[in-house]
Amino acid sequence: MLEFHHVGTVAGKYRVSTNDWEFQRDYSVKFMDELAPDSCRPWVAIERRDLTIPPNGKYRFRFEVSVPPGTASRECRFALMVEGQEPANVEGANLSVPVSGRVGVIVYVKVGEAAPVLVVTPAGVRDIKGAKLPVLAVSNKGNAHGRLDGFLTGKDAAGNEFEMAPENLPVMPGMDREVAIRPVAEEGRKLPDIRYPITIKGTLEWGKKRETVEYRFLP
Repeated sequence: MLEFHHVGTVAGKYRVSTNDWEFQRDYSVKFMDELAPDSCRPWVAIERRDLTIPPNGKYRFRFEVSVPPGTASRECRFALMVEGQEPANVEGANLSVPVSGRVGVIVYVKVGEAAPVLVVTPAGVRDIKGAKLPVLAVSNKGNAHGRLDGFLTGKDAAGNEFEMAPENLPVMPGMDREVAIRPVAEEGRKLPDIRYPITIKGTLEWGKKRETVEYRFLP
């Protein structure tokens, strides 16, 4: 179920549809109106394709996925696309511009015993948006997407200790990607600077898997 909240001062008209999608090499998402090979979109039923929501109104939109009997374990992935049928005007200094857009909501459905099987290894330090961060190489050998989570503590060359966490990025079946481990800032304080080398200990989790780790990263 999705809940729409229309904050406009006049009624909003929207169109809802399904799309297939895939990750690109730069990890951006490409949405596709046409059915992808082995798409599970034929299993998806949405309650309506067009809806009107009154000013400052809310609407609970229902959809369901009917998996055919005998389907082998897999992950069903699709997107619910929400598009305004009429452009909204955005006003600025001496300018009024009509704006329209489309929002994609990603849906994952586990079928049978589908699960991620992640292989995680340290992959050095990378410069990411101006910050030097330890990075893990993650490979998914399973048949469902996985995301790293966990409780990690880093201790750097200056003896500073701080909580760290892997980025919450999806790793699709058959995908290899790098996942950075970032310091977690305490409330009201800026992110700590890491002085390499750093040792990171704790647990990593994905799906039903829990693994104790200890990594050392050099600059």
